[in-house]
Amino acid sequence: MESNSYNILMYSHDTYGLGHIRRTMAIARNLVRPGVNILIVTGSPIVGRYTMPLGVDFVRMPGMIKKSNTVYVPHSIKVDPKIAIAIRKNIILSTTKAFKPDLLIVDKVPSGLKGEVLPTLKWLRGHLPCTRVVLGLRDILDDAASTRAEWEKKKYFDLLRDLYSEIWVYGEKALYDPIVEYAFPEDIAAKTVFTGYIPRKVPGARKLKRKHKQVVVTIGGGGDGYIVLDNYLKMLETNGTVDFKTLMITGPFLPPAKLDELADRARAVKVQIRPFFKNIEKRMANADLVVTMGGYNTLCEILSLKKPALVIPRDKPRQEQLLRAQVFRGRGLCDYIRWDDVTPERLRQKVNALLDNPGECVADLEDFQMTGLDVMRERLDHFRENCP
Repeated sequence: MESNSYNILMYSHDTYGLGHIRRTMAIARNLVRPGVNILIVTGSPIVGRYTMPLGVDFVRMPGMIKKSNTVYVPHSIKVDPKIAIAIRKNIILSTTKAFKPDLLIVDKVPSGLKGEVLPTLKWLRGHLPCTRVVLGLRDILDDAASTRAEWEKKKYFDLLRDLYSEIWVYGEKALYDPIVEYAFPEDIAAKTVFTGYIPRKVPGARKLKRKHKQVVVTIGGGGDGYIVLDNYLKMLETNGTVDFKTLMITGPFLPPAKLDELADRARAVKVQIRPFFKNIEKRMANADLVVTMGGYNTLCEILSLKKPALVIPRDKPRQEQLLRAQVFRGRGLCDYIRWDDVTPERLRQKVNALLDNPGECVADLEDFQMTGLDVMRERLDHFRENCP
């Protein structure tokens, strides 16, 4: 390792899904450059499927699955959850001690999953006080009341005050302002930087001569989106022939029995079905419409590609996806159907409308600016030029 290299450690707790690791990878690809090393500490069971750019590597912790907003159990090894957390805590701390980061970026949870980052934060303050510590937050965490209650109960503002240099919000203040919604105290608000949304690499759409329009249906990790896929297939099963083609991406965490059932049904209605693409953007680039649940990453991809989208946002255990869909529709960036209102008939009506006349529902896509990566690069340059 070069003695003058700048080391960035990224922590991504990654319980069940693709969201956190995909956002972390997008940021890492953007911040890496000659003289910068990036190490990602993650619990994602699929991190190894992604291609790591030169200068980026990862340390894998035992994975955890979220059973509810407060209960987590090990993903694969059959040990007591407290033992799994203890192993993860030791991996994070020992990696930090060996790597000696100049910058630590913590994803979403100030203390880490079940407090697993706290020993590392305290060690850094005592042994590497010049290391910058940043909390990265997606635009919307949950509804205001739930988030305020959780942050107060867990004393997150005290943590941010004592152990963090900055908070990066990967969103636009004008669309959703967590400083107001989550009642950030004045000194915490002063540490907050709105980066804007994180754009994704836009592959060139292949100029295919197609007889039919293409719909891509994606539910992220797949652990909780069966209803979307089921209703979409029912729409096709009860609609005779349609004049569009469908690619359905179920996510790697859809239970195998459900995948088998959906695959049989998809075959019968000539729908192409795949569990996972590591470059999902390429598939979206050739779509005329994306049907999705509306997690942060998928909507960033849709915004980057400027694609019409029909969002079916989950509203439990968090309301984050619903709030994002409402905010985005209010800006003319997508259309949505509430989770409890989704039926094959509603889907057919919305899919047809968006394929026939996308402009009405996505009026502002062309003008929407995504500044996330530019602002993060500026902050990194600032940190490197102003090492305390």
